[in-house]
Amino acid sequence: MPFEFPTKNERLNRVSSAVFSQIPGSPIAYWLSELKLRHFADQNAQLGKHFALREGLTTGDNDKYLREWHETSTAKFNSEKSPDTDRMATWVPHRKGGEYRKWYGNNEKVIMWKHEGAELKSSDRSVMRASTRYFEQALSWSRISSGSFSIRYYDNGQTFDSTAPSIFGDPKHLPQLSAFMNSPIVSSLLEALSPTLDYRLTNMGRLPFIKLKENQGAAIDSNAESIIGLSRSDWDAYETSWDFTTLPLLLPDHRGDRLADSYATLRTHWQSMTDEMRTLEEENNRIFIDAYGLQDELTPEVPLNEITLTCNPAYRYGIKNDAAANETRLRADTMAEFLSYAVGCMFGRYSLDAPGLILANQGETLADYLARIPQPQFMPDEDNVIPVLDADWFPDDITERFRLFLRTTFGEDHFRENLRYIEDALGKDIRKYFTKDFYADHVKRYKKRPIYWMFSSSKGTFNALIYMHRYRADTVSVVLNEYLREYRSKLEGYRAEQERLSDSPDASQSVKTKALKEIDRVGKVIDELSDWERDVIYPLATQKIEIDLDDGVKANYPLFGTALKKIPGLS
Repeated sequence: MPFEFPTKNERLNRVSSAVFSQIPGSPIAYWLSELKLRHFADQNAQLGKHFALREGLTTGDNDKYLREWHETSTAKFNSEKSPDTDRMATWVPHRKGGEYRKWYGNNEKVIMWKHEGAELKSSDRSVMRASTRYFEQALSWSRISSGSFSIRYYDNGQTFDSTAPSIFGDPKHLPQLSAFMNSPIVSSLLEALSPTLDYRLTNMGRLPFIKLKENQGAAIDSNAESIIGLSRSDWDAYETSWDFTTLPLLLPDHRGDRLADSYATLRTHWQSMTDEMRTLEEENNRIFIDAYGLQDELTPEVPLNEITLTCNPAYRYGIKNDAAANETRLRADTMAEFLSYAVGCMFGRYSLDAPGLILANQGETLADYLARIPQPQFMPDEDNVIPVLDADWFPDDITERFRLFLRTTFGEDHFRENLRYIEDALGKDIRKYFTKDFYADHVKRYKKRPIYWMFSSSKGTFNALIYMHRYRADTVSVVLNEYLREYRSKLEGYRAEQERLSDSPDASQSVKTKALKEIDRVGKVIDELSDWERDVIYPLATQKIEIDLDDGVKANYPLFGTALKKIPGLS
């Protein structure tokens, strides 16, 4: 028996209860128009009748089975885009929802999959749902969201979580489906289906997905493929992507003689990407709105903050700040990313001479680097310890190494100008950034699973970075003997100089007063370092602690106790 659609006047809507039975879950969505209700009533258009929608696995013990991809050795991690690449790898890509981002991205997690996941599959706590769909191309979304719905395309080669429900089907149809799922039509329908922002499979499977005219479908397919390509390019432009190759700022298309010129060119490129994506998204929306006949209810426009590219400051920072404030922040973050990449080159994780990761396996050394890059433009640190101090006590400290990196990448002629540009963007000089801000930025960038670890004395007067992939059992001894004791020795020499100055008959009273203050200050630092060596570093050095990257940062970092800078929330 046909049901009764709403009747309206200026003050009252009458809707038969039979109408709501056509909507999954029968919500009382009295605001839905007759046209939207008719689409819901079309049983043959239901998405679940044309595509397979599946909920993924539950590990039962995420601490044991899941890692951030960068925690692992690349030799044990297989990110290749093939359904047959799970055979030998210890870790394979695993999607687990993530923040609001459309089209592509949120590739961050890996899952233990040694012997094709035998241990996980045999666990009493795990639930291996939809296992026949693992490693297939798919679209996926975050089941629980704090805001708007978004769906992303994923290549072959991934497992998926219960928090990342996925849609499977003929790969040639996935671009068009992604465009539909990211359209305002789906957003408006989900207001009725999932008002609590819990996007479950059942509701998604009942979304009305109508067949488009051939010319409409072809346009959508082309646009969606371009959009996914733009989103992929944006995601992979940052070192937190496993497909990262090099810093965009250093690519020939963007690179100029001056860092300011390079950034200006890159910023123009980012704006063109943002504009192109917005144009393509709105064209797709217009086609879908016309096909569904919803021109009177929906508009194709996409707000700038919903163009989900990291290079788009309106999305990255939100729209609460004005555009100028966002631009200032984007330039500062881009310079911080330049410094982060430089540190990666200092440790040999990256190289100016080859794309992608170089040293990224447990225990690798400079010799391994030179085997791959025999004549590097920029030589990595030999002993995997880089001091981070408030003055140039060591010729190979992080600030001096960065200055060399800047000269190597942008030349000597504009070195001073380029350095001023970076410091102006950061709002402080390079040394102060490295001593005060770098590690906090690094921990945030790597989601509290840092790959560089900061040895830091009790009051932070001594700091030294190591790269965890290059850690060896004697690394703490290197920190102790080659840096901490050497630094303390230099401080003692400096204190002796100040003592001579304070007693010098040729020194003015103001100079003597300043010298006395320095004697007192440096004495306290020496005492701090002596106590830290005795109570913390020396005992650790004698233990010769071994780590296993497979255990993850959360397990390995605490092994060093108060020797390492505390990371709030790590445990």
